[in-house]
Amino acid sequence: MKVNTQAVNFNANPELLNFVQERMNKLDTYFDKVIKSDVFLKVENTSGKENKVFEARVSVPGDSFVVKKQCKSFEEGADIAIASLERQLKKRKEKLRAHL
Repeated sequence: MKVNTQAVNFNANPELLNFVQERMNKLDTYFDKVIKSDVFLKVENTSGKENKVFEARVSVPGDSFVVKKQCKSFEEGADIAIASLERQLKKRKEKLRAHL
């Protein structure tokens, strides 16, 4: 799957980009008709420790899913957000099977 990753307000290192790509590729096992996915990594200027925002938009035929998580690290945010996307894609696939 092609993942378009954008880092906002900072330069992302290649290890972080590879981590996001690998985690997003696992979504193909749950729903194989993913058209594209966009990931936005943002650092907010707040005094709190949870200033990293991971936002993912996954487009499937007829719908798109958006998940936004704010955590201490991008890896933690990615894990939580992608787990949420997995649940949404499973639910979508079950609905499509029920209509067949």
